[in-house]
Amino acid sequence: MIKEEQQISELIAGCKNGNRQAQEKLYRDFYRAMMNLCLRYTKNDMDAMEALNTGFYKVFKNIQRYDPAQSSLYTWIRTVVINSCLDLAKAKANIIHPMELTTLNETEIAPEIISKFSAAHLLEMIRILPAATQTVFNLFIMEGYSHKEIAGLLKISEGTSRWHLSDARKKLQIMINEEK
Repeated sequence: MIKEEQQISELIAGCKNGNRQAQEKLYRDFYRAMMNLCLRYTKNDMDAMEALNTGFYKVFKNIQRYDPAQSSLYTWIRTVVINSCLDLAKAKANIIHPMELTTLNETEIAPEIISKFSAAHLLEMIRILPAATQTVFNLFIMEGYSHKEIAGLLKISEGTSRWHLSDARKKLQIMINEEK
């Protein structure tokens, strides 16, 4: 464990000094996890790659701000990449349409039904969702953000966040039921 921490410290130091080999190693070490993250937030592979590369550009540009006492390197990079995905979504379209929902009809999808689908197929279904709905779904379900945190990130109300989550669940349930 100590050796791994030392390797990470050396990698970060190399990135801070602009060492291209250290930057490439960091990119390669985190590529798969961050690309999978980007695929969940974007509509196509090209957008995912754009968000990923923009995210890593921001990582390298701001590596001096990384504080290992506050979070792990993985968590810090993940946060930067998520923000890049959100920025891309906002740039692609005005994804947030203000709407309030005072009552929610929660839609539940049975775990045994979900287990019948591959992860790739579920990802395809999530990518079909409208951009704002997809973003809220990912932040809430996949990343564990609260509606309050989502509202702050996307500059929407908590009610709007709840509406998008409810809409995502309904639409995914319809898609799943159509394929049973």
